[in-house]
Amino acid sequence: MPAEITLVLVRHAIAEERGSAWPDDDERPLSRDGEKKWKRGAKGLATVLPEVDLLLCSPLRRTRQTADVLAPALATPARVELFDALRPETRPTAVIAALKTRRVHGVVVLIGHDPMLPQLAATLLHLEGPLEFRKGGALALVTQGLGARGPSRLEWFVTPRMLRALAG
Repeated sequence: MPAEITLVLVRHAIAEERGSAWPDDDERPLSRDGEKKWKRGAKGLATVLPEVDLLLCSPLRRTRQTADVLAPALATPARVELFDALRPETRPTAVIAALKTRRVHGVVVLIGHDPMLPQLAATLLHLEGPLEFRKGGALALVTQGLGARGPSRLEWFVTPRMLRALAG
């Protein structure tokens, strides 16, 4: 039987609005308010996360910034690795296949985007449709072999406001 893996899915924090200021959406950064709120949210997330074995994020700027705030907030700071499969347009099955090539184990944090993260959660939990993820929100699920058999188990699902409250 494959070992249990805990996947923590985090949607990037609030970013600048799409538009002419950011013609390349890959380079759209977090907003000042988004970064401020996420600093508290990351502290809150760190209170519920056990040690993190791997922290992966999409290569887009706003997810990298979200990861760069979270990594040092953790009890044992994690190294951030870019993971192309976490781009917004990636299908959940492609994300799962890419994770299998990494031979992930333990607790893995994935920082990504809508619609990919809600679809990935729904696929792993065997739900009919995607979950609604707020920017800066997170969920943890436990899976055996990345969904190879049966649904994963939802451990928790928290809003950004809840994470900031956990920060104290």
